Amino acid sequence: MTAQASTPVSLDEAPVLVHVTRGGFVESAHRATLVATEPSGGTPLRHGRVDDPVLPRSSLKPLQALAMVRHGLDLPPHLLALVCSSHSGEEVHREGVGEILATVGLDLGALQNTPALPLGELEHARWLAAGDRPAPVAQDCSGKHAGMLVTCILNDWSTQDYLDPGHPLQQAIRSTTADVIGPVTHTTIDGCGAPLFAVPLSGLAASFGMLAAADEDTDEGRVATAMRTAPHMVGGSGRDVTAFMESVPGLIAKDGAESVYAAGLADGRGVAMKVSDGAPFARARRGLLAHALLALGVETSGLRELADQPVLGHGRPVGAVEVLPLADR
Repeated sequence: MTAQASTPVSLDEAPVLVHVTRGGFVESAHRATLVATEPSGGTPLRHGRVDDPVLPRSSLKPLQALAMVRHGLDLPPHLLALVCSSHSGEEVHREGVGEILATVGLDLGALQNTPALPLGELEHARWLAAGDRPAPVAQDCSGKHAGMLVTCILNDWSTQDYLDPGHPLQQAIRSTTADVIGPVTHTTIDGCGAPLFAVPLSGLAASFGMLAAADEDTDEGRVATAMRTAPHMVGGSGRDVTAFMESVPGLIAKDGAESVYAAGLADGRGVAMKVSDGAPFARARRGLLAHALLALGVETSGLRELADQPVLGHGRPVGAVEVLPLADR
């Protein structure tokens, strides 16, 4: 039996920022914490206790990749983007994982992330139809794990225990996380088996702004350039994280489990959010990110499309995912 943990105040006290309506009736409401940061330290959008820690889940991956780059990881942009990814498990993603490992003579058997079916709906269905079993390469974090293994080889670190929190690789990632985002207040294990650190939500937003604004010839800039160059490798077909980066020039974005999202603009502004209920459907966090960018003055036709999320009844719009006003609170 697991001991009951206390609920962070930031989750219980978060304001309601999203309504889901159907036929003029509010069917669901989502509490969320959201912050937008500026390079000067300002917070033009601030809803909830934004300086409290959150578990960033896969939104941490670009910072984990930064730690690897700082320790010698040198991959072409499309493969570095895969290290930052929660990919859909498409063939291009699985082949890319193999390419990363092959740079140091490893194969897929070296991966220690959790075996799973592909995240993408179409690939998931294909996998089941073919009778394939869950596999580490199909799991959405396999690109990150491939990058971790290559970084270990480059630094002459052991690969058998690379997921141990005390391993030099994980200590390097923790150090980079604290350096770039802010203080680490809790350490646990992510779904893929890698250590996961609790960090301030405001620091997560600022770190994405820093990455997005970095010069291309810096370690930070290499990570951002990779994500912008190959947004399909960061997510996949039909994924909103890919669509956001394709729709907004200069944007980098990364989704995370339990409804975390972070994004950075080329001018150094950052956005991060956490939906309190961990909304399993992407609509709440997708709408929040789209409307936060609109509130910051970002305007593209693709972003407007991402912000518009109808609720269907018998195949026709009967309601919407409505984000409450963010800029005038």
